[in-house]
Amino acid sequence: MELGTVIATPDGPTPRKFCFVVKEGVVVGLNKFVKVEVDGNWAYGYVKNVVRMNRYFQKTDAVWEYERGGGLSAAFPTSMWEYSIAEVWVFGYLKEGFLRRPSLPPSPGKVVFDLTDEELRFVLGLDEDGLEIGELEEQNLLVRLNPTRLLQKHLAVLAMSGAGKSNCAKVIVEELLKRNPERGRPAVLIFDVHGEYSDLVRSFPGQVVDVKAENIKINTSELTVWHFREFIPEMTGSQARELAQILDDLKSKKGFFEIWDIINRLRELEGLNKNLRGALEGWLFDLQSLGIFGREDCPKWDSLIFPGRAVVVNMERMTSLTKKQILLTYIVNRIFHLRRRGLVPPIVLVIEEAHTFAPTEAAISKHVLETVAREGRKFHISLVVISQRPVRLSTTLLSQTNTNIILRITNPYDLEHIKKSSEMVTGEVAESISGLAVGEALVVGEAVNVPIFVRIRRVSSPISFEFSLEEAARLYELSLSVGIERTAKEEHSSSLSMTSDGSTCSSAYSSRTGERST
Repeated sequence: MELGTVIATPDGPTPRKFCFVVKEGVVVGLNKFVKVEVDGNWAYGYVKNVVRMNRYFQKTDAVWEYERGGGLSAAFPTSMWEYSIAEVWVFGYLKEGFLRRPSLPPSPGKVVFDLTDEELRFVLGLDEDGLEIGELEEQNLLVRLNPTRLLQKHLAVLAMSGAGKSNCAKVIVEELLKRNPERGRPAVLIFDVHGEYSDLVRSFPGQVVDVKAENIKINTSELTVWHFREFIPEMTGSQARELAQILDDLKSKKGFFEIWDIINRLRELEGLNKNLRGALEGWLFDLQSLGIFGREDCPKWDSLIFPGRAVVVNMERMTSLTKKQILLTYIVNRIFHLRRRGLVPPIVLVIEEAHTFAPTEAAISKHVLETVAREGRKFHISLVVISQRPVRLSTTLLSQTNTNIILRITNPYDLEHIKKSSEMVTGEVAESISGLAVGEALVVGEAVNVPIFVRIRRVSSPISFEFSLEEAARLYELSLSVGIERTAKEEHSSSLSMTSDGSTCSSAYSSRTGERST
C-alpha cells in the first residue's frame, strides 16, 4: 500500500533519514515500518516522528484574531490544507538477499510503501516457529523470536517495579515449556525471590517442579576449598590451605561429613595459629547456623533437571540474603559442572532480582554469575537476568547480555547505566524507554535485526490477584477481628497471667498471626 511521497527538506533526504508527506486518507503512526526504492533496491526504515501541518494555522496572530470572530475554519477551508509529515530512520537496504548498511538517500518524489507481514518478519529477523512474546501494535503482527538468537548469548529483562518485567519473563518460560520436543526443548531453572512462578505448576502439570528453598540442603562432603572460598570471600590463602588439608583428611577417613565435623577436626589440630583457628572456626559456625548444609544434596540436581521441565527454586519464605546467595552459588556451580560433562540438557537460568545476586559491589554469588555470563554460551547455558535496578547490577554481567528487553524505566541513573553497559542502547533509544506504557517493551540486540517496540502479551497461567492498598488493609482488619473473636476467651485468660514487662504479648500476637496465615 502506498503511504506517501518523499519530500526535500533542509537537512534531507540522507542515507540514514528522510521525510515523506502522508497520502490523504492514510494513517501513519510512530514505529510504523516502511520501504522506499533507492537505485533499484528497497531501503527499509521506521517512522520515528510524525508532524501534522496546516498552513492556515501557522501564524499565531491570525489564528488569535479569527478565533475571536468564529474561528478560521468558518472563514477558510482549513480541513483541505491539513496534512502529516512522517520522519523515517533508515536501518538498511536489501541487496542480493541481505540487509546492507544504508549508503544512498532516496530521491524526493519517490513513493513510500507499507510492508507485508512476510517482508516485515524477514526484515526484523522474526521466526514463525519462535517464542511468541507479544505483538507490534502499529503493524498488528505477532512477534515470535528465534530462541537461539534470543537466549544463547544471554538476555536481560529490565524495568522499574510494576512495569511488567516478571510477566515478560513468565511469558518466555511458558513459550519454552510449550515447545515441541522435535524442535528441541531446554531445561529451565528459575531462582524465584518472591514466589511469582509457582502458579506455573497448575498450568503445566508434570512440567514444573516447585522446590522450596528452605528445604534445600548442600552436601558438605562434596564441597571443595574453592566452594568455601566463594562462601567466605574474606578467607586468606593460608586459611584456605589449612581448610583444604582438613577436607582432604575427612574425605579419606569418613567419606560423608558435615560442618560440625570440620569444626571438630579444626579444634583437634595442634600447633595451628590461634588467630587463624579462631577466624576459620567463626566462619564455619556462621555457615552451620544457616541450616543449609547436610550429608547429601537435596534435591538431586542431576536427576531433577530434564528437557522441557522448569524447576522453580522458591525463595519466597527465605529472608536471609546470605542464604539466598550461597544457595544460588552452589546450585549454579553444580549445574555448570554437570552441563560441562553433558549430564544435564542445555539449560536456561532465570535470575529474578539479579541486582541482589550480582550487584556492582562484592557479593558471594557475583563471581559465578559473571563466569556463566562469559563462558556459559559455549556449553549452552543461557542466562535471563531480571532487574528493576540496572544501576545496581554488575556492569560485567549486563554487558554480556546481547539481547535486552527493556520495559518502562524512568530513573535517569538506571538509564545511564544501561547506555554504558550496552552499545546497542543509544541516547535516542534511552529517551524512548521512559515514555513506554506498562507492558510495552523495547527489544534490542541479537534477537532482532533492528530495535522494535512490542506489546508483551499476558501470561496464560493463572495470575495471583493483587489487592489495592485499601482492599488489603480492609481484609487484614477483617481477618484480625475474626481471629480476635475466636480467641477472645483464650487471650483474656492469658492477659490475667501476663508478667509486668508484657513478655507474653509477642507470643500471643504470633499465635494470632499464625492462625490467620493458615
